[in-house]
Amino acid sequence: MTGLDTLRPRLPSPLRELSDPRFDRRGLRLLLKRDDLIHPELIGNKWRKLVPNIEACGGRPLVTFGGAYSNHLRATAAAGRLLGLPTVGVVRGQELATRPLNASLARCAADGMRLHFVDRSTYRRKTEPDVLARVLRAAGAEGAYVVPEGGSNAEAVRGCRVLGEELRGQADVVAVACGTGGTLAGLAAGLSPAQRALGIPVLKGGFLTAGIRALQQESFGGPRGDWTLDERFHFGGYARVPTELDTFAEDFEERHGVAVERLYVAKLLHGLVALAEEGAFERGTTIAAVITGRPLP
Repeated sequence: MTGLDTLRPRLPSPLRELSDPRFDRRGLRLLLKRDDLIHPELIGNKWRKLVPNIEACGGRPLVTFGGAYSNHLRATAAAGRLLGLPTVGVVRGQELATRPLNASLARCAADGMRLHFVDRSTYRRKTEPDVLARVLRAAGAEGAYVVPEGGSNAEAVRGCRVLGEELRGQADVVAVACGTGGTLAGLAAGLSPAQRALGIPVLKGGFLTAGIRALQQESFGGPRGDWTLDERFHFGGYARVPTELDTFAEDFEERHGVAVERLYVAKLLHGLVALAEEGAFERGTTIAAVITGRPLP
């Protein structure tokens, strides 16, 4: 495997201030933490989560999990290609095995990822040791290093702690969109005691609080940092992008010249605008929004 230094990440990622009247008139500063500029293929929190796991895998093949449109699968496949590391993607939905690959899975396959499709019942139970062992056997990946769905494990969370450290003293509130919660768990741990982290979940269900606590326990031995969630901005659930959200994202792009990824980043930015309009932030507050991704073709 080629050394990780060949990936040439842009770290720390840029921190840029925007002038936006929706924040300006309330006496708020808005900063964008441009993690989408870390690397052209391992974007944002994918870099911060994957690289510690690649370092831990010791050159073994990587096996990980995701749905048919998983950005995590795409990033893992890209990392495998760039580093000469075999990758296996366990994909939710046995029915997909007999259909043409969508653009996302086709990109994974082109990057050398071997795809293994499982039925949805088995996928839901993939963290059970006996089910996982059976899946790995069927995928021909028994000796592989396992990275969980979304990439959130102790190594990833500790990698995301560096994000918080990069933002120490830069903002009062640091906000990030949440899927599995690993980025928020690490981010909060890296911030200073005077700062707080705000998570905007992109899935509905109200399960993230317990998950983030468990990740911090696994990663650091207990709770770390001041963090909260606002679960009102998922727009119906993962991958739901109604017209209202798409219109908001297009407007933000036109105002600021920043391409807005729809599944995570648009919900984060929409949530922050709504919170500003509600008066949720005191005048003089500096808010940093972590841009974890960008639109993918």
